Amino acid sequence: MRITQSAVRNPAAVAVIIALVALFGFNALRGLPFQLFPEIERPTIGIWTGWRAASPREVESELLEPQERVLQGLPGLEQLSANANVGGSWVQLNFALGTDMDQMMVEVLSRLNRLPPLPADSDPPVINMGGGGGGGGPALTWFFVQLLPGTPGDIDDYAQQIRDVIEARLSAIDGVAGVQVNAGREDQLQITVDPYRAAELGVMLPAIAQRAGTSNDVSGGRMDVGRRQFTLRFEGRYDPLQLSDQILDWRDGSPIRLGDVATVEVDKSRRVGLGYQNNNPAIGVRVDRTNDANVLATLDKVKAEVALIREGAFKEMGLGIEQSFDASIFIRRAISLLTNNLLLGVMLAVGLLWWFLRDMRATALIATSIPISLLATFIVLQITGRSLNVISLAGLAFAVGMVLDAAIVVAENIVRLRERGELPSKAAVMGSEQVQSALLASTATTVAIFIPVLFLQDVAGQLFADLALTIAIAVSLSLFIALTVLPSAASKWLRAKGLTDQHAPRWRGLATLLMRLSSTRKRQVSWVVGLLTAPLLLTWLWFPQLDYLPPVKRDAVDAFLNMPPGATVETSEEEIIKPIVERLRPYMDGVKEPALKNYYVLLWPGGGNMGVRVQDQTRVKEMEQIMRDEILVGFPDFRAFAAQGNLFGGFGDGRNVSLELQSANQEGLYAAAAEGERLLQEAFPDANVQTFPSIELAEPELRVRPNDQRINEVNWDRAGVASVVRSLGEGRWLGEYFDGDKRMDIIMRAEGWRTPEELEGIPLVTPTGAVVPLGDLMGVEQTTGPAQIRRVDGRRTVTLNIQPPDGLSLETALERIRTQVEPALRAAMPADGNIRYGGSADSLNSAIEAMGSNFGTALLILFFLMAGLFRSLKDSFLVLLTIPLATVGGIVALQALNLVTFQ
Repeated sequence: MRITQSAVRNPAAVAVIIALVALFGFNALRGLPFQLFPEIERPTIGIWTGWRAASPREVESELLEPQERVLQGLPGLEQLSANANVGGSWVQLNFALGTDMDQMMVEVLSRLNRLPPLPADSDPPVINMGGGGGGGGPALTWFFVQLLPGTPGDIDDYAQQIRDVIEARLSAIDGVAGVQVNAGREDQLQITVDPYRAAELGVMLPAIAQRAGTSNDVSGGRMDVGRRQFTLRFEGRYDPLQLSDQILDWRDGSPIRLGDVATVEVDKSRRVGLGYQNNNPAIGVRVDRTNDANVLATLDKVKAEVALIREGAFKEMGLGIEQSFDASIFIRRAISLLTNNLLLGVMLAVGLLWWFLRDMRATALIATSIPISLLATFIVLQITGRSLNVISLAGLAFAVGMVLDAAIVVAENIVRLRERGELPSKAAVMGSEQVQSALLASTATTVAIFIPVLFLQDVAGQLFADLALTIAIAVSLSLFIALTVLPSAASKWLRAKGLTDQHAPRWRGLATLLMRLSSTRKRQVSWVVGLLTAPLLLTWLWFPQLDYLPPVKRDAVDAFLNMPPGATVETSEEEIIKPIVERLRPYMDGVKEPALKNYYVLLWPGGGNMGVRVQDQTRVKEMEQIMRDEILVGFPDFRAFAAQGNLFGGFGDGRNVSLELQSANQEGLYAAAAEGERLLQEAFPDANVQTFPSIELAEPELRVRPNDQRINEVNWDRAGVASVVRSLGEGRWLGEYFDGDKRMDIIMRAEGWRTPEELEGIPLVTPTGAVVPLGDLMGVEQTTGPAQIRRVDGRRTVTLNIQPPDGLSLETALERIRTQVEPALRAAMPADGNIRYGGSADSLNSAIEAMGSNFGTALLILFFLMAGLFRSLKDSFLVLLTIPLATVGGIVALQALNLVTFQ
């Protein structure tokens, strides 16, 4: 082979190449980003549209349905899911892998421009690539801001200052996609009307809103006045301090001012969420990262900047900030573990090599292929834009033993030729040339097995592409090293010493036994048939149940909270959150075991979540049981689901199985979902079963029905009385006020009632000038309504999520659902109902199909590759027949390991 001859003739050039590989390899190793897992492409776009104070039904009809109508039919769109919440809508668009997301973002923007006019007090749609948080990227980490001892006021009072400091400084860090400051109340310019006083003075509520919301500044442009140009401006907007003096009407020559019927002040908006960390009220800060960020490097920069903020601006304000979960600790721990395993694998491989060769020079020479192959692999990983993660490091660990194969064969053959009397350089060239065909076939077939994985586009393919790439690169490079570096070095350093096999008697005895066992034609046929049939039979009998991804747990307990329907934030805090905090206090203080490292609670309308970390990570399961049996129990109409966090939760929803129930009949849909929840709990007594949205109890609702006859008699219409109802509720949005520093919503709210009876008795001035109680124009009834409406592909949907117990495979769980749950559930569905599977159930089917196709493709590639190398279809087919012998080894190993831990 010319390359071998060139290497033997120019050992200095080979040495220079090795030095360059080492230099660039170490440089690539320092520059490779460190992450826990490879980047997984999720072609997703999220759209949030805010509509203050709107109910889910109005959000569904006025925001969601128009958006669904214009977004349906997008190229590559696989699923359109949407949620109508109190105060806004969320739309998530999931696209097929390989979709050009930049082009799709332009298409989505173009289609949203076709929307009919949205409600005046709704916000424009906000689009996020990736569908995640503020930056659309994955969460990097969480921080929580608390008051330091002695700092006056409430943590919410500092929300705006926290935003001003932390958002700007952290968003500027390379690798940070966005920063969200959760909780905290924003300033509002509030006009609080006394409806009784307004009725006494004969002022209509809509008239107050019209006057207060239409005073704006107006520009008259630029005018020439003498030799100069002046800007003509009309200062029509009232200053908050002057707004009370605004004249609404005249009575007997005397003005009626806004201050006569209302109080005008700048105050905080209504509280809609809260946060706690380590026993104290806190404001959560979520930091999102870009998809191409170096996680460890970005985390280090963020933590360094937070340390400066903590000791600088926050200390001056009397605030403290602490990290909730430091992913860098876990990443470093996982990478350190795999690195140690990699080094241990190197030592074991070299030790076993010496045990067989019993020659230090040959062992050392062959072992040099390991560092050279690994360093060269680092270079290729950097060129291809990969990262160092648990998958790529695992690939390197697997490749350690494989890269020695070619070097061992070449070295043994060179020594054999030296012993025969060949000159060193000739022995090096001939020794390499004689085995190069076999080595090429061995390497090509090994690489061919992994190459198809690189072309899989699903999550499994993306997850294990780094594994396939690192092994393929390392093994390919080991062939190049065996045919260049090894012959060049062997011609100088490898002595013509016989590589005496210390175990030769054992091998001869084994060979004699095998020859005796297969000495006749009948025995040979029996062995061939038996060795092919038995593995296939054992594989079929012992084939384990299928699962999507193994449950890789992290050292934290995650809990999802469902608050009582209709409960205010203050009620939830006093009756549920504070008792939970008190129950956790002894564990946080170390009085009870297991002691906690930290914990957090985040609450939003209707729900929330918790994260609890223990100091001793071996006691996470113990803390999980304590959370279920002690911390999160005993609260009426409250439900919580606690489980140890899963690191694979982001890949296909971990091990969750989702049943999506769809129907236009909402009452029937909710009834079927309740029946489905009961059936799942019966089928899986130890599993967590959740419904999304929650169906246990509907949101309490005061439904106001107009009396059209009476409304017409007082010369009013439905639109007019609807604006009155909004003013009597959370408040009517009148516009925005800009004070030169920040914008504030102008909200008009009419108070004076606390019960439905008092609401009916609110006096209203009608267009005819008559004063009538609200109950004379509208009927008020107490009923229930949905707290949230979920839609998938344009249909109302309730999703049942179940997480099978750790000792139950996903395949077994799916089979149980299909046989024990689905038939009864279909019988309970409305006539137009439909059931779809999602979550890991859908991901498992896709993975099985993709990996099965990949396996078949790999076998086909192997067959044609060996047919070309061996020049015989028969020989190639005979080699493929040995694959069942290898398959049964993996099956037996899994079943043996199952005796110790669930696989």
